[in-house]
Amino acid sequence: MKNITLSIVIPVHNEAKNIASLYSALTTHIPEGITVEYVFVDDGSIDESKAILIKLADKNKHIRVVCLSRNFGHQAAIYAGLEHAKGDAVITMDADFQDPPELIPRFVEAWMAGNKVVYGKRIDRSSDNWFKRMSAKTYYRILTASSKVQIPENVGDFRLIDRQVVDCLNNLPRREPFVRGMIAYLGFGQHFIDYERPKRLQGETKYTMRKMFSLALDGLLSFSMLPLKLGLLLGILSVGTGMFFLTYIIWDTMYNDEIYPLYKWLVVVLFMFTGLLFILMWILAEYVSRTYRLNQDKPMYITEKVV
Repeated sequence: MKNITLSIVIPVHNEAKNIASLYSALTTHIPEGITVEYVFVDDGSIDESKAILIKLADKNKHIRVVCLSRNFGHQAAIYAGLEHAKGDAVITMDADFQDPPELIPRFVEAWMAGNKVVYGKRIDRSSDNWFKRMSAKTYYRILTASSKVQIPENVGDFRLIDRQVVDCLNNLPRREPFVRGMIAYLGFGQHFIDYERPKRLQGETKYTMRKMFSLALDGLLSFSMLPLKLGLLLGILSVGTGMFFLTYIIWDTMYNDEIYPLYKWLVVVLFMFTGLLFILMWILAEYVSRTYRLNQDKPMYITEKVV
């Protein structure tokens, strides 16, 4: 059997306290007979992360450090790592120890069995607060029901993908900023490995509520037409409600001799349609904004240097 090279892509943003421990843990969980290439992507860190990574790269020829010019975000950093990864298979994982390195042998085993994509699937979200658990469950149900692309639930960016999948992803003319959606879009054979996600080793999560909302919106707008359909449903509901009250006013006027001033007639219709107008304007603005960004031909990230 030919010598197999495995690339491990790790986005890093202000993870100075975790880097050394993570690298040490990774080296102890690599299957025998496999050459490993570590691709760390420094996503505009402002702590000592970049300096620590460069020192590691100076000591180990199998470590590559991709330094982005600023913080472009977690998904952009993953794309940058995939572009520089040269392995026969690529594992993407976070630097906070919530993606257990001990699962790597199981990932490789499932890949060698013929699976092009191997996901780490969380079976226990007790480490998340109740709001995050509820919102994630609701979000994926909505996304699954409204999209033709079946995006797996309870999976993040801890996965192994075959070189063929990596090449397809890198060669796409447009890459949406929602990696898990793009990989699901490509298809290929999938396998899931269940695991309980541990708590972060040190430091605080870099995924703020704003970033989580932005990622969720990227997924929804990239792989679902639900917002437009939702506007249609709200429009039907609004018109239906307005017609109900209008019918009631007409009936009350004709059979009960009730007199309604003109402004009441207008309020029934205008109140509903004003709210509908604002909703549809917001949805339209989201799609126009997205089309505008995609057609600007701006790179998703800019690489400052590669060590």
